Amino acid sequence: MEQENIETQKNKVLHEKKRPSAITVICILGFIGATFTIPLVFSDIARQIGSWYPPYLGLSAILGFTCMIGLWQMKKWAAYTYTAFVVLNQIILLVMGVWNIMALIIPAIVVAIALTHLKKMD
Repeated sequence: MEQENIETQKNKVLHEKKRPSAITVICILGFIGATFTIPLVFSDIARQIGSWYPPYLGLSAILGFTCMIGLWQMKKWAAYTYTAFVVLNQIILLVMGVWNIMALIIPAIVVAIALTHLKKMD
């Protein structure tokens, strides 16, 4: 009887920790996006923005990829780090004078989904 309760509790914990489909889709798209960002780091377009931009873009790609790995593994630090990353990017876009609502919508949706599932994360 007690063994059954332990198995039931294990199954309940595994079910609660299962990665939601929305997080899976976000991560896959994030991995693809980070992969496509790498060549942009070395582009003339990135250098034209400013000498600081290619390193920033490279760091952004690495940080984004790292956050996607963390979200894939359902880690709270990834949701918090990605949220801070989005805020920083919004500030940089504002300072550069190129911010628009489209730059906020998709990251805000990702943040909202990640934070909604925070209780399921380690």
